[in-house]
Amino acid sequence: MAWPIAEVARMSGVTARTLRHYDEVGLLPPAWIGTNGHRYYEEHQLLRLQQILVLRALGLGLIEIGRILAEQVDELEALRGHHRRLLAERDRLDALAGTVSRTITELEASRKDGSHMISINRPENLFEGIQPATYEESLRAFPELAGAIERHNSAMSQAGIEAGQRERTARMIRLAELQAAGTPADADPVQAEIDGQYRELSGLRAVSAEEFRAIGRSCVGNEQWRAAYESIAPGLAAYQRDAIEAYATTRLS
Repeated sequence: MAWPIAEVARMSGVTARTLRHYDEVGLLPPAWIGTNGHRYYEEHQLLRLQQILVLRALGLGLIEIGRILAEQVDELEALRGHHRRLLAERDRLDALAGTVSRTITELEASRKDGSHMISINRPENLFEGIQPATYEESLRAFPELAGAIERHNSAMSQAGIEAGQRERTARMIRLAELQAAGTPADADPVQAEIDGQYRELSGLRAVSAEEFRAIGRSCVGNEQWRAAYESIAPGLAAYQRDAIEAYATTRLS
């Protein structure tokens, strides 16, 4: 059985334009093209599309997905591997959400008693489920910047890398608190947090206003980033994007 491109788009939620792009880059050719010029897909192509979408959901770019699909020998074994990666990502996000939930509970309790201090018997619990590599891996869309970070990290100790990741997570939590307080994204306290982010990046390589804007948009558009922000607070990804947009407009343009 074969399905026309419009039907495949409807079933998968992928636009026909994207499917045509996948064909153009050699990632997902149709089974055949009719005399009317329409693309038709059979079961093999649907299974391949499923793999593409799974790998996209895991944060991989099209070039890397193409390499993985070209190298795989057994389709069933490849699907088992994708399944393991999805389960691992689910467990990581569950752990991260639990970590943030515990921190929120601690913060709420500390504010009620007026101490404004978190009392935690095991401070390392603050960072359960947070993988230091996540930030760097998510910058695949910005290869030059990702390369600069990788070179920087190669000269650092593991403790230093983890400390940087903890600071980025703490910054996300501070932004969530500002968002919860109703602080506008262009307000000084928010912009101070964004300034810390920009200085961290520009300390590795010059970052233009448009590139920083693109990074901000990725907070919403990149599924891995968005999931990390939204696990802390609903709407935080868009709040971060808007804050970066304001910073780039007022300080970098």
